[in-house]
Amino acid sequence: MNTPDLKKIALQSRSMREAGIALLIASGVLAFFMLVSPPAKQAPTVTITTPAAPDAFANVAIEAKAAIVYDLATGQVLYAKNAEAQLPLASLTKLLTVYAAVTELSPQTPITIPEEATTVDEPRAFNTGQIFTLSDLARLTLTGSLNDGAVAIATAVADQENKTQSQMLAGAAAALNLAQTYALNGSGLDVNTTLSGGYGSADDLAHLAGALVEKAPTIAEATTQSTAQATSEGGTSFTIKNTDPITSTIPGLLLSKTGYTDLAGGNLALVFNVGIQHPIAIVVLGSSVTARFTDGAALVDATLAHFAGVASL
Repeated sequence: MNTPDLKKIALQSRSMREAGIALLIASGVLAFFMLVSPPAKQAPTVTITTPAAPDAFANVAIEAKAAIVYDLATGQVLYAKNAEAQLPLASLTKLLTVYAAVTELSPQTPITIPEEATTVDEPRAFNTGQIFTLSDLARLTLTGSLNDGAVAIATAVADQENKTQSQMLAGAAAALNLAQTYALNGSGLDVNTTLSGGYGSADDLAHLAGALVEKAPTIAEATTQSTAQATSEGGTSFTIKNTDPITSTIPGLLLSKTGYTDLAGGNLALVFNVGIQHPIAIVVLGSSVTARFTDGAALVDATLAHFAGVASL
């Protein structure tokens, strides 16, 4: 049996103790430096300030009593002047008439010109008994702001719903939540010297114009051309001139509608694209017969500048 070398074991034990002590000392030194060392400096925070985009509408001056520039894609109001004021609509009422028709009837529904339509104030174009599809009659009516066409369409829709014209038009306005809009007739002609055929706000009409473009884009498109053409069921051809002289100056135009009566003054509704499927509605109410177009053009230019990120074009 071998006898343990006690001296050798003692030396090994001593070496192990010394190594352990050294390890403890090293750990303590490391802990000390970790406690007393200053924390690492953090990188300074850099604040980047983006300059505010210029207000393209700041210097717009218009004659209209009320107006709006409404982004139909985002629901944002880009410009407003008395946009909630209820004012006479004149022939912008025809937008409501046609919207009611395309909601209730198919585009190919035959519409007959009734006798009472041929006695309303001008502009008129038709004779009693002539028949058009709803789509064709609506295109001619909106493009030329034809009062006889509007009466014929309103009569047909009201008969279909078994309502008066004012009841039928009220239903169409309610369906679009147009709180400031109501009409007594489908043409918008003044009833007398104190009562308009239709009333609404610039905000309401912006929503209505956008809804019509979405619901009946082909009918709306006709209002962007210099003329509209259609043929009656009996073979009579019609070419109607657009009442808006600035249609060719507006890029991406989707709809244009004019209106004028003594009570309303000059009105104008436009819908145009500022990008792919990015429609903007502009409505001018209570301007003059000529200034409605300069007002509209000024708001179109300001809108284009807004999306270009500049103060003006």
